[in-house]
Amino acid sequence: MFESIFLGIVQGLTEFLPISSSAHQRIVGEFLSNAQDPGARFTAITQIGTELAVLIFFRNDIKKILIAWFAQTLKRAKLPEDEKLQARMGWLIIVGSLPIIILGYLGQSIIETKLRSLWLIAVVMIVFGIILGVADHFGKKERGLADLNTSHGILYGLAQSLALVPGVSRSGATIAMGRILGYSREAALRYSFLLALPAVFGSGLYELKGALGDNAGTQVYSLSQTLVATSIAFVVGYAVIAWLLKFVTTKSFMPFIIYRVALGTTLLVLLATGVLNP
Repeated sequence: MFESIFLGIVQGLTEFLPISSSAHQRIVGEFLSNAQDPGARFTAITQIGTELAVLIFFRNDIKKILIAWFAQTLKRAKLPEDEKLQARMGWLIIVGSLPIIILGYLGQSIIETKLRSLWLIAVVMIVFGIILGVADHFGKKERGLADLNTSHGILYGLAQSLALVPGVSRSGATIAMGRILGYSREAALRYSFLLALPAVFGSGLYELKGALGDNAGTQVYSLSQTLVATSIAFVVGYAVIAWLLKFVTTKSFMPFIIYRVALGTTLLVLLATGVLNP
């Protein structure tokens, strides 16, 4: 139970920072008592906690989007310009969610096995850290969420699907894409939060169903321990959202980039010297 609480804290701290929560769950698991990967299922379920934090933190924005989307789509109502933007955001979230949903479903077995190699995670941490750094440095800051269009939504979605590989980071990939497309750090981050909701809730609930099913006994942590970690992740994640939104208004992502490269390099050394088993 202590380990599950600790992993919940790790999930809450790392989900929204561009440093990959799934990679941290995988790495931290090697240093716990059973020296074992907590598993893709444990990670997916605990992510429900952090996405609940997004749901509550952005509840007013999400409410406006849902109301406008239903009014336009189901009731065929004529909306004022500001509500049209909200309805369009609803469609962009749907469109942007399709790549990761499709790829996640088709590649589930690979995601749960081969993609969780520590060698791969170490390399990805470094490479995508550098990509984020370049994108953030050279990216323009002229666009806001009102400038989002369908092609950008698809590109955001493709970037998010890269997060199926532990080490990429869902927020890191979408923020990098946003900066490449010319969006401000805050705009890229806000859309990243909203875009993650359908995919993360979908995968988390799917894995939760599996945890309640016939193969529940194969989990490293019991369902009760996993749910405790999920609750902890919710509380910590909520605090991180509030802090990160303030941070990006005045600071760059350079501290996270340095951290990613340092962690990836350390991991490579530990693997090469046999301290860790990939």
